[in-house]
Amino acid sequence: MARACDLALLLAVDVSGSVDASEYDIQMGGLAAGLRDGIVVEALIKAEAAVAVMQWTGADRQVMSVPWMRVRNGAEASALAAAVDAAPRGWRRYSTAIGDALTRAAQEFEAGPTCRRMVLDVSGDGPSNEGSAPDEGRKRLGRMGVTVNGLVIEADEEDLTGYYWENVITGPGAFVVTANGFEEYPKRIRQKLVREVAQQLSALE
Repeated sequence: MARACDLALLLAVDVSGSVDASEYDIQMGGLAAGLRDGIVVEALIKAEAAVAVMQWTGADRQVMSVPWMRVRNGAEASALAAAVDAAPRGWRRYSTAIGDALTRAAQEFEAGPTCRRMVLDVSGDGPSNEGSAPDEGRKRLGRMGVTVNGLVIEADEEDLTGYYWENVITGPGAFVVTANGFEEYPKRIRQKLVREVAQQLSALE
């Protein structure tokens, strides 16, 4: 029997100016589809998870587009995926402030539900070019015991995957998944969710 709220999962989605309208739709649609995947749903229910979605872009521009929602049964899992599908875009024309996004995520974990395991899932298509240094937020999350994983969308930047390994992720078993373009995002976010939710939960049993 899973302990109440084994997992708090915050999904941070890049909506900076480099992400056009169709790419935004691919991200949010792919994320909703991943959250409907049978393996992911089963694991979230077993963990009695709390899940939220944050959109982020430039300095001081982050919004919780889906607030913390518990997933304890199929109906709650369906409601979560529907909320992701329906979430409006927060911004369209701003820069990429990964450090500020990490700091805001830390605040949301501090104010959010008390869960045994805390995971931040950061997706993005570029390096930080505004706001605080990513390392500041990363260290704060590390001190809190939050694992930060990355999903990199390789488009125009050179070795963004390496950048995320060096500057964004933290925590035991933290990892980066790479999508070669936005078209691969739905496939990769599903793989990432399975790895974060289902595989990690099984390893703890």
